[in-house]
Amino acid sequence: MVKEAYRKLLEKQQYELIGSHSAVKVCTWTKKSLRDEGVCYKEQFYGIRSHRCCQMSVTINYCDMDCVYCWREHYNEPFTEIDNPEELMAKAIDAQRKLLSGFGGLDKVNKKKLAEAQDPTQFAISLTGETLYYPNLSDFIRELKKRGHSSFIVTNGMLPNILEKLEPPTQLYISVDSPNREIQQKLCKPLHKDAWERLLKSLDILKSIKSKTRTCMRITAIKGMNMIEPESYATLIKRAEPMFVEVKAYMFVGASRLKLNMANMPLHNEVREFAKSIADNAGYKLIDEHPASRVVLLMKEDAEDRIMEF
Repeated sequence: MVKEAYRKLLEKQQYELIGSHSAVKVCTWTKKSLRDEGVCYKEQFYGIRSHRCCQMSVTINYCDMDCVYCWREHYNEPFTEIDNPEELMAKAIDAQRKLLSGFGGLDKVNKKKLAEAQDPTQFAISLTGETLYYPNLSDFIRELKKRGHSSFIVTNGMLPNILEKLEPPTQLYISVDSPNREIQQKLCKPLHKDAWERLLKSLDILKSIKSKTRTCMRITAIKGMNMIEPESYATLIKRAEPMFVEVKAYMFVGASRLKLNMANMPLHNEVREFAKSIADNAGYKLIDEHPASRVVLLMKEDAEDRIMEF
């Protein structure tokens, strides 16, 4: 169980705890979509319906990195009780409904979307912590599949041995925020001494499973820190051959404001220019962009199945 002080902090930040180490938090873009004020870039890029997406974590208690750009409060506590995957899904849906309950009284809310939002179809399992530390993650993904739900899993690549055996989600992300070992140490502050080797092994695994799931490499662009050596990022992309590459701006929010400053947040045109340099070196193309989120999508070639149907 998480300590009471941390639990209260999460609840103050509008997290709904649903187990010993799991929580749900309604995404800003879910709220915007319900008010018809725009949608998440994942809806534009991949077809995910923002108002039916449940943003959650199954590891609020642990991460093996302390990235300077992370907007979450850093907290590590050993696993004691392990959340049951079947119960977790039901609790996640109940939590989403509870967190959205106040929207029914708002005049600007799209009532049709709000009704649909009561039954989320997409689960973004990436909110906080390193997802792969949840021992029953594969079982949880299977539970989602049984009910026809999609899942996006994000990992930092520090657990290649677990990644290799993971039940394939709908889309699997690896965060690659450093072009080399030295910047990784400075930027991500990994607990593992062999962090760079672990990342490279995970990229090899990403390549090996691309026939089983949609694969993505995500680069968080931080001005003055890691927006260098596009050719080195390109080398990592060539190694993993992901279907997608997302290059997204660091956002000056949350706990990251204690470590970075506003000047570290690049403008969209700066992200676009950096992404274009990476693409040119990697043999990828700029396929789409979402200026409001300061994110650019790269692919070798666009594909009909990029936009999923639900």
